[in-house]
Amino acid sequence: MTDTFTQALAHLFTLQSLSYLTLGTGIGLLFGAIPGLGGTTALALLIPMTFGMQPDSAIVLVGGIMGGVPFGGSVSAILLNTPGIAPNAATCFDGYPLARKGKAGMAIGAAATASALGGLVGVGVMLAVIPIAKAIVLLFGPPEFFMLGVLGLSAIAVSTGGKLIRGLISGGFGLILAFVGFDEVGGGLRYTAGIEYLWDGVQLVPVLIGLFAIAEMIKLMTMGGRVATGASASSLGNVMAGVKAVFKNITTLLRGSAIGASIGAVPGIGGTVASFLSYTFTRQISKEPESFGQGNIQGVIASEAANNAKDGGSLIPTLAFGIPGSAEMAVFLGVLVLHGFEPGPRLLLDHEDIIYGLIMALSLSCVLASVVGLSISRYLVMVTRVDVHYLAPVVISIALIGAYALQSSFGDVVVAMVFGIIGYFMVRFDYPRITLVIALVLGGIVERSYHQSLMMSGGSHGIFFTRPVADFLLVLIAISLILPLLRLLLHRFRA
Repeated sequence: MTDTFTQALAHLFTLQSLSYLTLGTGIGLLFGAIPGLGGTTALALLIPMTFGMQPDSAIVLVGGIMGGVPFGGSVSAILLNTPGIAPNAATCFDGYPLARKGKAGMAIGAAATASALGGLVGVGVMLAVIPIAKAIVLLFGPPEFFMLGVLGLSAIAVSTGGKLIRGLISGGFGLILAFVGFDEVGGGLRYTAGIEYLWDGVQLVPVLIGLFAIAEMIKLMTMGGRVATGASASSLGNVMAGVKAVFKNITTLLRGSAIGASIGAVPGIGGTVASFLSYTFTRQISKEPESFGQGNIQGVIASEAANNAKDGGSLIPTLAFGIPGSAEMAVFLGVLVLHGFEPGPRLLLDHEDIIYGLIMALSLSCVLASVVGLSISRYLVMVTRVDVHYLAPVVISIALIGAYALQSSFGDVVVAMVFGIIGYFMVRFDYPRITLVIALVLGGIVERSYHQSLMMSGGSHGIFFTRPVADFLLVLIAISLILPLLRLLLHRFRA
């Protein structure tokens, strides 16, 4: 093992490998920052290009892309309230308010540091867990997926910032959207109104682009001015303050990384669930939960740490069993197969050098992406000082192009525009958008897992209460619902 690790390390630090790593990181940053593209699109486009490459060089290029995408998405989320990829939506909630206050540099500094450290923690978790990966992955079945989804939905009660009724209305709307399209369990179409585009359901990325990017640009155009409105808008931001904030909140970083790595290891869940769970859990246990959504740096740290750490977790089922932990990992499986590798236990035994090369490339790419982001952040922050009447048309155009590029579907463009208008009215009438997104992401998972669980048990609901992992998640659900009530009672008692 030591010899293999040393050989992989020596290969990585050659001029050719470092060139591929730098190229991959740059591509990842670019595709991550453009709304609607992301790592899945980047990898899909580059698969043919890797055909003539040596396998180890192709793996280094892929590792660079996967490491660069999350931070690229956080830049647009912070500066323009436009999540580059779906998991960066949670970064918008506090990153963009910081930019509005003229602290975009601080938010980018925190995001860069949390991304790098979170990615390293995720890779470390992968290295530690590989020997027992099979046992961990097999612990999760439909009942556990159901409880995990319900745990995420319970966050609606604590993520509304005192607007519980409005938050529940938004969450209910999100659940309705989650049930649109073909019923995977019972069969048949639901709520499609005869529109063929809706057969596959309401797509998440166009919804996010509309709710955050287009809605915010509409709002800014009605107000005028520029993104940064705070007293410090004339400065280019204190980047180092954001870096220091991460180390001051090291517990938040480690907790977010642990959540990201854990959720990433569960096939089919993905980084969006990981980042939202990390964000809402951090808000829930905070002494100042009302400050989240107003520019609390802990919100940025929690979501970005989880977002990057999930890649290390996703590699566990992908490499150990050939089960992709996310859509990005599914495309990565295609790269492995293209170069003659069969994902599964034999890959870990026969090609350790490839595995360690990927791990080190992913680790170094996380750091490299953050270093590049920090070095140019003072120039990126200048975007927040551009007059919105010049900025908004550019952002809306890029957002709509990104929505179309996702599946080359004009229907995605229409969805983005419709939800841009809906998002604007939600902002205007103070309805929280986070609850809609949480419900939309988790609604399908909860419904599908619920029906699969009942099929397994012959219709008995006891299956949800007789499995250790499901019981543990049930306890967490109870705590998440009771904690806000206890905090309210304690606050009244002190008053």
